[in-house]
Amino acid sequence: MTDEQTRPYPPRAPATPGQRVVAGRYALLGELGRGGMGVVWRAHDQVIGRQVAVKELRLPDAESAAVFSERALREVRTGGRLNDPAVVTVYDVVTDGGTTFIVMELVEAPSLAELVRQRGPMHSAQAAQLGERVLAALQAAHAAGIVHRDVKPANILVAPDGRVKLTDFGIAHAIDDPRLTTSGMIVGSPAFMAPERVEGREAMPESDLWSLGATLFYAVEGTMPFERSTTAATLHAIMTEIPYLTRGHGPIAAVILGLLVAKPEARLTAAQAQNLLTTAQGVRPTPPGGTALTPPLTRVTPQPPKKNLRALWLSLAAVLVVAALVGGFFAGRAFEKPPVDAQKLPTMTFGVGGQLKADITDYDRCFNATVQEGAIIGDNKGDCDKTHTLEVYEIADVLSVQSWTTDDVAVAAYPGLDAVTAVAEARCATAFRSSLVPEAKREGLTYRALVPTQAEWQSVPQESGEYPTRWFYCVLAKSDGGPITAPIVTKVK
Repeated sequence: MTDEQTRPYPPRAPATPGQRVVAGRYALLGELGRGGMGVVWRAHDQVIGRQVAVKELRLPDAESAAVFSERALREVRTGGRLNDPAVVTVYDVVTDGGTTFIVMELVEAPSLAELVRQRGPMHSAQAAQLGERVLAALQAAHAAGIVHRDVKPANILVAPDGRVKLTDFGIAHAIDDPRLTTSGMIVGSPAFMAPERVEGREAMPESDLWSLGATLFYAVEGTMPFERSTTAATLHAIMTEIPYLTRGHGPIAAVILGLLVAKPEARLTAAQAQNLLTTAQGVRPTPPGGTALTPPLTRVTPQPPKKNLRALWLSLAAVLVVAALVGGFFAGRAFEKPPVDAQKLPTMTFGVGGQLKADITDYDRCFNATVQEGAIIGDNKGDCDKTHTLEVYEIADVLSVQSWTTDDVAVAAYPGLDAVTAVAEARCATAFRSSLVPEAKREGLTYRALVPTQAEWQSVPQESGEYPTRWFYCVLAKSDGGPITAPIVTKVK
């Protein structure tokens, strides 16, 4: 028997003259990318005969060689312990010429950060599908006792066929391992760091879930929810501010806001988030009087809405989860129960059997009307640039899964006044405290939510082209009932 017959691997392919070969085995073919931790190369494994990614690590100035080496070994051990299709596999770690290299599965795909920069925000269903796969990878890591600690768009790769890979476990660590960090050094990306870590507490699985929430916000909105001009300002925003969603509604909004609750124990669990992400993959938002929006990304193909009981009841479950989150969301933001909001007035109902009547569209936002029993808001439209008494600063739907056939109207059961009110009040409070209503103009204002009655919800419009009411409205006025002489809301048309 010859040596060739007993060789356990294919013979090595000769390297091109002048080509750099790491550890006598990995021929570097070209650069894939670089960052603060080093350079990632495309390489050919001359022993196995496959292409791989090789990360050439750069020693940070603030970190000792011993700690740096341990971090590299930890990434390899972490990758070796995980077996999930959404986790980039780590094959080997080698040292050559005093430099450490990590050999990984080659995934030829852009990161989520690159995709959003190039193509704009994702459709909610696409973001939900991506989020569900990243969540599965995190659940596998957490089940193995590993916390990633740096979940962010740049560490999520999205392949053309929709596959998603979570990469860079370089600062991950086992929960029962001693903490490896440098004194005074922030470990992780500040804009995606959970509040408890900003406080100096150790990372935990809930911290990864918070970072996933911030990542999904970026995917849906196209902006980072807490990034500011300086690290200090970013960390302050994480601790004190509430992000405002303009594109995300329904189940995907419930996931994002539920994961961004400041108190770890009040956040959505992985199981709750998974259920909502599954629901959100069937959502195609329809604006009032408009048509379904076309997703700007096509790499992750959303499933079309299914006209069945399960999809609509799942959407109802999303509403109820939002209602359950309201208390924890606002209480968790400041780590203690907030004081009563003196500017918030009681929610009122509109429509059949309601306290008032409302005929509000996305185009008419200013009125000469007073919100009170028996009021009519609609025909008394005002010019926002002239004197008026009422402004509508937000319009949103309670259920984003919309079914407009008569048969499906009965299936979309009314979730109850308490649930509808909870969803509306949470959204109106968030919007009122956002840049939508400039802080300098908030003093002397009051706001409230207007929600549909059960009869209004269940009514079937008689005229063609009209749809059952699933929308609620957020309105503001002067606390003394006086005139508003100039637009308050920044987005009033």
